[in-house]
Amino acid sequence: MFPPETYKQRRAGLRRQISSGVVLFAGNEPSPMNYADNCYPFRQDSSFLYYFGLDEPALAAVIDVDEGTECLFGDDATVDDVIWTGPQTPLCEKAHQVGITQTAPSRNLPSFLRKASDHGRPIHLLPPCRDDQILKIGRLLDIPPQAVGARVSESLIRAVVAQRSVKAPEEIEQIELAMSVSHQMQVTAMKTARPGVVEREVVGVMAGIARSRGVRFAFEPIFSIHGETLHNPFHNNVMKAGDVAVNDSGAESPLRYASDVTRTIPVGGRFTQNQREVYSIVLNAQEAAIAAIRPGVEFRDIHRLACLRLVAGLKELGLTKGDPAEAVAAGAHTLFFQCGLGHMMGLDVHDMEGLGEDYVGYTDTIRRNPAFGWRSLRLAKAVEPGHVVTVEPGIYLIPTLIDRWKAERKCEAFINYDKVETYRDFGGVRIEDDVLVTDTGARVLGPPIPKTIAEVETLASA
Repeated sequence: MFPPETYKQRRAGLRRQISSGVVLFAGNEPSPMNYADNCYPFRQDSSFLYYFGLDEPALAAVIDVDEGTECLFGDDATVDDVIWTGPQTPLCEKAHQVGITQTAPSRNLPSFLRKASDHGRPIHLLPPCRDDQILKIGRLLDIPPQAVGARVSESLIRAVVAQRSVKAPEEIEQIELAMSVSHQMQVTAMKTARPGVVEREVVGVMAGIARSRGVRFAFEPIFSIHGETLHNPFHNNVMKAGDVAVNDSGAESPLRYASDVTRTIPVGGRFTQNQREVYSIVLNAQEAAIAAIRPGVEFRDIHRLACLRLVAGLKELGLTKGDPAEAVAAGAHTLFFQCGLGHMMGLDVHDMEGLGEDYVGYTDTIRRNPAFGWRSLRLAKAVEPGHVVTVEPGIYLIPTLIDRWKAERKCEAFINYDKVETYRDFGGVRIEDDVLVTDTGARVLGPPIPKTIAEVETLASA
């Protein structure tokens, strides 16, 4: 974990943003797969990690804004526990590691919260994303689970989002550690994706890399020759020469910061002419978008720029027609690019999405566009120094969507459906990097991961 002073400063910064009351952080509990002693790998709540740093279950913490105090609630291991787990660090020592001097057993937390509530002091909560955490908070506050949502504090959400959005140098270092694992995973995948190999074999090799580095996936990888399915969880296709495989994967650093990188791999070592042309369009859009990032620029404008580059490139191939700016304004690009250009990244791969995407990516004046494609843009507001964002344009030929649009004659002034039909089995291409917004522009994080056609083909044919 980071030094104690880091967590103390974070908590002090949060305390300054909350006018009064008690801030409750209910850490995550173990999650049994099928019985109590067989649990899924533990992952602490990200905001608890940010402010309290302890990646362990069965903890909770409070910040008393009015008193200026903090307390960690938990229980020391019993002799029976130690038989199974070995010696455990006492709660007071855990608290000391993150700059807290006051601790109390778990059983004391409900009465502490009840006393605060009885005195009319607000109890600030972040929105829980797990059912077991909802139940835990309900028990702590002595309210039914369905009432927990009504107790969520918007002022706390806004304060946490503002703080967590700007990454400190030590956080960037953690993301770059995760990026170093991504580099190894991506390069190895390019060398492993061969005709006759099953997708899950490549995923297994990447999992082994992560485990050997002492970390794990930040999310379940998307590795598929059907890249037109944006979040494809299926890994059982046998790859053949001429396929392209989309590898969207990431690792967590030792302190749980994420990487998220996508490369598109020609199975057999060479792109076909159509694949080469589409790949070049996506790469051009990505490089233009990264070059446009600088403080104060709205990410929705960078998204629009990428869309223009995609449509202009597709026009050269004959799939679109007319003025690219008019085509984008009409939404014609969303036949090929149905999602947003990227999202914030940090302790969550979609950073703080559990707190509410509109709080993270939008403002009171920059609102979500409800139109198809645009409504999937997770980040629209202006970027600032210290933001870490993904930049991940793509072109996806989805037969079901093509059929619907063609039947509706949608955007036919801008789409050459006869030409699109010749690409209906193309699949998809996505290229993604993690980008730090600097004082003057942007920097791609981590060791460079090959993405030019020549680089990728060299590794895929090695």
